[in-house]
Amino acid sequence: MLRGARRTVLNFPSPFLGENWTQRIKFPFCCLIWRLQFPPLLLLGVTCHAVVGSLWRPSLQGNANLLHLSRNRSNPEQGYCERGARLVSSLDFWTLSSENLIAVLPTDPVKENYVRKVKNCVFSIAFPTPFQSRVRLVAVSKEVLEDILDLDLSVSETDDFIQLVSGGKIVFGSIPLAHRYGGHQFGIWADQLGDGRAHLIGIYMNRQGEKWELQLKGSGKTPYSRNGDGRAILRSSLREFLCSEAMHYLGIPTSRAASLVVSDDVVWRDQFYNGNLAKERGAVVLRVAKSWFRIGSLEILTHSGELDLLRMLLDFIIQEYFPLVDVKEPNRYVDFFSIVVFETAQLIALWMSVGFAHGVCNTDNFSLLSITIDYGPFGFMEAYNPDFVPNTSDDERRYKIGNQANIGMFNLNKLLQALNPLLNPRQKQLATQILKEYPVLYYTRFRELFKAKLGLLGKSEGDDDLIAFLLHLMEKTEADFTMTFRQLSEITQSQLQELVIPQEFWALKMISKHKLFPAWVSQYLSRLKSNISDSDSERRKRMTGPPPPASSPPSFPEAFCS
Repeated sequence: MLRGARRTVLNFPSPFLGENWTQRIKFPFCCLIWRLQFPPLLLLGVTCHAVVGSLWRPSLQGNANLLHLSRNRSNPEQGYCERGARLVSSLDFWTLSSENLIAVLPTDPVKENYVRKVKNCVFSIAFPTPFQSRVRLVAVSKEVLEDILDLDLSVSETDDFIQLVSGGKIVFGSIPLAHRYGGHQFGIWADQLGDGRAHLIGIYMNRQGEKWELQLKGSGKTPYSRNGDGRAILRSSLREFLCSEAMHYLGIPTSRAASLVVSDDVVWRDQFYNGNLAKERGAVVLRVAKSWFRIGSLEILTHSGELDLLRMLLDFIIQEYFPLVDVKEPNRYVDFFSIVVFETAQLIALWMSVGFAHGVCNTDNFSLLSITIDYGPFGFMEAYNPDFVPNTSDDERRYKIGNQANIGMFNLNKLLQALNPLLNPRQKQLATQILKEYPVLYYTRFRELFKAKLGLLGKSEGDDDLIAFLLHLMEKTEADFTMTFRQLSEITQSQLQELVIPQEFWALKMISKHKLFPAWVSQYLSRLKSNISDSDSERRKRMTGPPPPASSPPSFPEAFCS
């Protein structure tokens, strides 16, 4: 389909889909408030181990060639202010480095790239496998290139850039890494998983002083590939590129996509899981995130008994990514856990507010920084259905959209089990109490988001019932989730009062067929009257604006337990 296709530059306005953060891509929702039931807490254990350096760098061997680029670190010697005033117009003046990771965290002493059981390390050094056929740039995010990577858009036209983002060449000074992690998949411990088709090609510090980790997805086999071929295909890569950028513009924490390339290499895939393999084309996404560490990064160390390494990795993660936590504080792991619990509740509530179903909420796909990562068989609901499942292989519907908050609780419990060997009895008690507060944190954010979607101001005891009542009507009438809220923002209060629903408001018209719709409208209009000096236009602005800011979490773990 893309033979001869032109490269697409994505330069989305903000917010991404026009003036409404729930507009156009059909994002429905799910899970009536009273349906959320949380599983009981389980307490298990954790482990960890040692340190290794990178003294062997000159002897590293790999499949990718070196792209010899001059050093260009963000430092005073280079003139930080002068550098901040312009974008880099050539990769000759741009660099990556892996030193921040491998100088502290041990790497796999086995240098050869073959599938194996890996122990006593956090990363394996693994080079991408270049494509054998021609490679073309399909899409690039102008904002990611310019605002995150300090690259002028013109750089994307160069062969050096194509080679870099396809895994054909590696920036001089960078050592590509595959991350070792484990995870609970569909509720069952799956042992070692890891980056089976992804390579972390380095960390970039931009002119704002932000560190971003760059990862190629679909770039070939690693020690963690198991039975896979290490490749990604155009179909799934395009979905990840578009969705991660869309989620960002919807105000949801997420990894970002910088570029997408496609090759003529043949990759075999069973698209419908019916035993019929078909030829597809290999593709690679360059994606960026502040960190790719996930719950499974800690779980694998606990299950392997590597407690010293667990402590080392945790301290590194806290030092690098959790500035509010004092790494010298004895309760630092409890402080860390409290932040992850809070932020995970916020993230899942945001998913629900746009009807996003991740599809594979395994612990190896849950970021410790509470950002959306690892886009696989995700989906956005159209007709409102709490049982919506985007993953055709999820036969038990474990990851249906209405169960995502429960799965968040399950995954956080597995994180707590991974931390337990490093906690004393009092700290375990505190952490357990923190986890019990997760439903309250989730409901609080859920309520904030849906009150904003309804244009409500202030507080009222009936707000939960008002939200749940509408979702109930939407479920019974199979109304479109996104367009219901969009059209509700556009219709006037007088039209609602008279129950006159114009034909163009087709989603609302569907709901109006339910016999209880007049009762909901009466309740809704009565609630809107408490918005003093409000108008339809002001209400519309609130309903079509970005997500409201979240409430602040308690400052100390003890605050959760009062």
